[in-house]
Amino acid sequence: MPVHRSGLLRIRALATAGAVLLAVLSLPHPAAAAESAPTAPPRGSARMGMGVAAHDGSGGLPTARSTRTEGVDVSSHQGDVAWTTLWNSGVRWAYAKATEGTYYTNPYHPQQYGGSYDVGMVRGAYHFGTPDTAGGAAQADYFVNRGGGWSADGRTLPGVLDIEWNPYGDACYGKSQSAMVSWIRDFLDQYRYRTGRDAVIYTATSWWKQCTGNYAGFAATTPLWIARYASTVGELPAGWSTYTMWQYTSTGPTVGDHDLFNGTLDRVRTFALG
Repeated sequence: MPVHRSGLLRIRALATAGAVLLAVLSLPHPAAAAESAPTAPPRGSARMGMGVAAHDGSGGLPTARSTRTEGVDVSSHQGDVAWTTLWNSGVRWAYAKATEGTYYTNPYHPQQYGGSYDVGMVRGAYHFGTPDTAGGAAQADYFVNRGGGWSADGRTLPGVLDIEWNPYGDACYGKSQSAMVSWIRDFLDQYRYRTGRDAVIYTATSWWKQCTGNYAGFAATTPLWIARYASTVGELPAGWSTYTMWQYTSTGPTVGDHDLFNGTLDRVRTFALG
């Protein structure tokens, strides 16, 4: 029996509507899509060691400590810090985050930097480098101008460049290995020009290999603060035969990030003097 033209049109319309409905139903729910998409943390919230456990894992704690001096590193993540509690637990040196990029200053820096000094600690400041947002020299100036300077008073440690995995995007900040080395050099050169001291590099060996090609050229003049959450420091980046400081855990008491200076307290004070 022949089908009337209007009937054919109705059949085709129903088929089209069904296909559209099926396509809509197959799409993920907006809430589910939002839950599955990774969310970058807000700019300014990066802190020393933020990517270490995720990329290198963690396990074990150092055993021999008699010739090494306990320290901590803090940022706005910790807020106001209980410095007396830390002092009473044996912590004798500390670093507080001062700045990030050229857009962020830690609002807790005065309490953290000054409070550690007031209880008797040797203290310093660090800068979280973001090579994708501004040049190395510009970030060094921003750091020095906002709490990252140095003075030869025996209680102030040289500034630190925290250079590690990018928590906001590409691990190497979109830079080639040679471009990353140039950026770091610009930061170090400008910091030395402004303060008269060589800044410390804080990094993890695996990041250093990935993002600088395991560049060895800074080791002759730049102290190393190595990040590794294990019972030993393991392999160091190329050029360094030893480390000055070691961040060994992010789950310590009172303040999570604990560190060891590779020497006695007298050596910490000598290092501060330059």
